[in-house]
Amino acid sequence: MATAFEPVVFKYRVPEEPLSEFVELFWYWRGYDQSYSEERVLPTGTVELVINLASGTWRAGISGPKSRFFVIERRAQDELLGIHFKVGGAFPFLGFPIGELHNMDITLGDLWGEKKMGELLGLVHDAATVEMKFQVLEKWLVLAADCPLQHRPAVSYAVREFRRDPGLLRSVELAERAGFSQRRFIEIFRDEVGLTPKLFCRVQRFQQVIGKVNNRNTIDWADLAVSLGYYDQAHFIHDFQEFSGLTPTEYLSSRTDHLNHVKICE
Repeated sequence: MATAFEPVVFKYRVPEEPLSEFVELFWYWRGYDQSYSEERVLPTGTVELVINLASGTWRAGISGPKSRFFVIERRAQDELLGIHFKVGGAFPFLGFPIGELHNMDITLGDLWGEKKMGELLGLVHDAATVEMKFQVLEKWLVLAADCPLQHRPAVSYAVREFRRDPGLLRSVELAERAGFSQRRFIEIFRDEVGLTPKLFCRVQRFQQVIGKVNNRNTIDWADLAVSLGYYDQAHFIHDFQEFSGLTPTEYLSSRTDHLNHVKICE
């Protein structure tokens, strides 16, 4: 790494209950080993709150659940603080159906008002350590949450089943098990998770592919497609390109240490 660049610092903290049911982790990232680059970020169907602490930047926003890739800029002066929510985990804190944020990003000013956003950024700025910044975010979330802080049981059950095998069940089956009409089940699932059950399952299966090829350079794509429940290799490639904008082999040649980040070559 060139001496002109700061060493990369990554820290995180997993919250305790009850936030641990909704938040995967609080995270902090500083530094980058290049002056500038762009990366394609692959969809996961989750929500991210990100605060840019870099000098002269100071931005904060919510990245809604994605079912398509998006592009981010990375710089040597990056200093980011964030909250990575679990699937459906942002719902109690935002005050509106998460489906409204599908493939969208908004500022925290849009969400909570400019005054409240300014208060949060001021508290984060004044916190002397990374751990204290995490504590600020945790307290802020608790105050922002709807009470009681809980998931809809039908949605929690559906997420578990869909993630266990996204190619196994259809929404009509889970709707019957949960005692809802299919239409009502799809509505409450989209409100809390941000995607329809069918689209969520497609994104989860795509994520299974990304996980399966981790640290592998030689892959039998046809065999992998069949093992994950795709109809055939053409179906698999169609989904892969829709979610990533890349062919499977293009992904392998440009992936980074972060499974869902792909470098954009100039």
